[in-house]
Amino acid sequence: MTDYLTNVEKIATDIVAKNAIEVDQAGAFPQAAIDALRDTGMLGLISAKSVGGLGQGPRAAALVVERLARECASTAMVTCMHYTAAIVIEKYGAEAVRKQLAQGGHLATLAFSEAGSRSHFWAPVSTAARDPNGICINAKKNWVTSAHHATLYVWSSKPVAAEGASTLWLIPSASSGISIAGRFDGLGLRGNDSTPVTAENVLIPTYAMLGEDGQGLAIMLDTVLPLFNVLTAATGIGLMEGATAAECNHVTGTRYDYLDSALSELPTIRAYLARMRITTDQARCLWLDTLHALETNREDVMLRVLECKAASGESATQVLDTAMRVCGGAAFRREVGVERRFRDARAGTVMAPTTDQLYDFIGKAICGLPVF
Repeated sequence: MTDYLTNVEKIATDIVAKNAIEVDQAGAFPQAAIDALRDTGMLGLISAKSVGGLGQGPRAAALVVERLARECASTAMVTCMHYTAAIVIEKYGAEAVRKQLAQGGHLATLAFSEAGSRSHFWAPVSTAARDPNGICINAKKNWVTSAHHATLYVWSSKPVAAEGASTLWLIPSASSGISIAGRFDGLGLRGNDSTPVTAENVLIPTYAMLGEDGQGLAIMLDTVLPLFNVLTAATGIGLMEGATAAECNHVTGTRYDYLDSALSELPTIRAYLARMRITTDQARCLWLDTLHALETNREDVMLRVLECKAASGESATQVLDTAMRVCGGAAFRREVGVERRFRDARAGTVMAPTTDQLYDFIGKAICGLPVF
């Protein structure tokens, strides 16, 4: 087994699974898991070997996120956002920060969504203006995962002077003028520390620009979106796998004493489990095909990138709905692990790009219309 898979298996089993209930109940950031990923070099998974990283690609990141998501979707989402930010830094960042990231010196995240454009992440209303001391950033960002714990934000704004929808920047979270809202208290993904971040006259150097001025949308579409979509799809697939395993354990271990039979002996129960398994496998097949399309630069790669997140998000809600039905009243008990996954699965369909937006993009693509 590849070293990174060995490492993530141990982390998922020994740390993530044991802390998942506490992360959810307390809305606690999964710090122990992130520390373990750092200690094993996994935060540098997709950083180049030349800067001290493990030199892996999207498939490795996807497999890691999927395994974490089987136990805790909050941990998976924090890791997803780190890898998605890291790929931008790896491609456009300075060598010094790339080395720091590869060696576990940073936890990174994306800061794209805004109060003024909501889930339309590609259209920031925040500003970046030239200043005698560099670049002055002003913004009200929404839904910044790991907001209090990340040390680096990959940040979008309107261009400084060029044409285009946006420009990307690398902004340290400790920058003067950055303020972070209170703790996240939501329905699901309760440990992902996703809160608003405001920038008020934040001064950064001009070399903090990632790519060229006005190139932000192109980087989002060519670099960020493919990895982000396959990693959020991985989170949904991990949730389905975790739920299916929990259901099988429940129905084989729960009995009708008066009949001396297990729940798994009921044909209706087995039929529901079969549906869960089929739906999970269908989403997994599309996800794996998307990874193959990315690795081979196949002609239909963007269509697959759009499809895999939509399919995983919709499938996860369907599978977890079924899981609640199969488990009956027991599903409402936190220790069974079904209702937590039921809540976490809801995020996949409303996280930008939302499933409805993806359906529109996919429809445009198959009708021969410009997607973006």
